[in-house]
Amino acid sequence: MKLSQEDQRKLAEAAKILAHPSFTHKITQSAAQTIEKTTQLLPERLTKSLTRITRSTLEKSLDSALLTLHPQKHSQPRKKTHQLFASISGAAGGAFGLPALAVELPVSTTIMLRSIAEIARSQGEDINSPETKLACLEVFALSQEATPTKDAETGYYAIRSLLAKSISDAASRLTVQELSKQSSPALAKLLNSIAARFSIPVSEKMTAQSIPAIGAIGGASINLLFIRYFQEIAEAHFTIRFLEKKYTAQHIEKLFKLAADRL
Repeated sequence: MKLSQEDQRKLAEAAKILAHPSFTHKITQSAAQTIEKTTQLLPERLTKSLTRITRSTLEKSLDSALLTLHPQKHSQPRKKTHQLFASISGAAGGAFGLPALAVELPVSTTIMLRSIAEIARSQGEDINSPETKLACLEVFALSQEATPTKDAETGYYAIRSLLAKSISDAASRLTVQELSKQSSPALAKLLNSIAARFSIPVSEKMTAQSIPAIGAIGGASINLLFIRYFQEIAEAHFTIRFLEKKYTAQHIEKLFKLAADRL
């Protein structure tokens, strides 16, 4: 089952993105700041509550970002528009510092999730499907936390495998109208798993914004990096899902790992 030349190119690009270094590395490259052991730089009280904050953020974002998205309108993702809004949100958060986290993070995450959903739709996903909506949330768990090693390229499929049962259970028990209800144990389990991973790049973002003198301008720049980072992951993720439907999941996983090994 040979891939077309165009699909081979798409697969190679997706593999390159999904084997990407961490968000910390992206900040370091762009802002010339070395940020190590990020959770140690944050206030202890904030560090302990970060997973809870990100869990609450994902719930709020799911409510406002996905349930109102039209399945056909604006077929092409408006990435730059969402980048602008994320930058504005980051500027506001940066102006008020870390105390604004509980307000700024749900806003910026909602903007990102809306953009991710548009990217999914542009790849032919049915955004009325609970499974697709949950796959949009899954993007927040797909970031790499370490510099790639020989085995790091398989991390993408390892994370998907880890979340697969939770996504399947949640999707099978939920309708579109019930998707955001906190009463679903299956959804709660999935959100907890995603929040635990999403809190790591969030802590990296918050650490960068907490550096003295960064302020509103820095907050806008970091949020721009943040949304671009997850837009790239979303593009790659839904490209892989598209290819899996076209050629079978097993075949694409095998070719993905071969492409990642060549990087």
